[in-house]
Amino acid sequence: MTPVSGLSNEAIRPLTAPEKAQGAPKVQRAEEDAQSRRPKAMMDEYVPEERSEPSGRYWRGKGEKGQPKIYFDDPERPAGAPNKPEEKWVCDTGKVDREIEKLKKKQQELKQQLGTENNEARIKELERQLAQTEQELGEKDNDTYRKQNASFTQLS
Repeated sequence: MTPVSGLSNEAIRPLTAPEKAQGAPKVQRAEEDAQSRRPKAMMDEYVPEERSEPSGRYWRGKGEKGQPKIYFDDPERPAGAPNKPEEKWVCDTGKVDREIEKLKKKQQELKQQLGTENNEARIKELERQLAQTEQELGEKDNDTYRKQNASFTQLS
């Protein structure tokens, strides 16, 4: 950087009248320049729209008693039409429960026979059957098996 004292006076000379007339650009005031650059303040405007056709979308809302509820815009149902009646189903695990009870009964009988048997070959056969029954019972006596093999009936 050069000090100010080192600048030549020729570079700072004022414009003379003939130079101004030749086409020197008009100098604007700072106030005019600032006003011309300011963008006009734009405001958002609310334009109400008519309710559109249902789009088939889900949204969360509040149901009765302030509980959260999920709503659905069904495009197949006209606006204002009542909701479809809820389907009611019944789950029946009776068949599975009877099967498990049958296996437990068989296990108990095999244990009784095993306690009274004297023949070695027959004892080995009963132990094999008992082990097989216990394995089958272990696979079936649980909630997963009950759910998979339950039967469902529609009430409405």
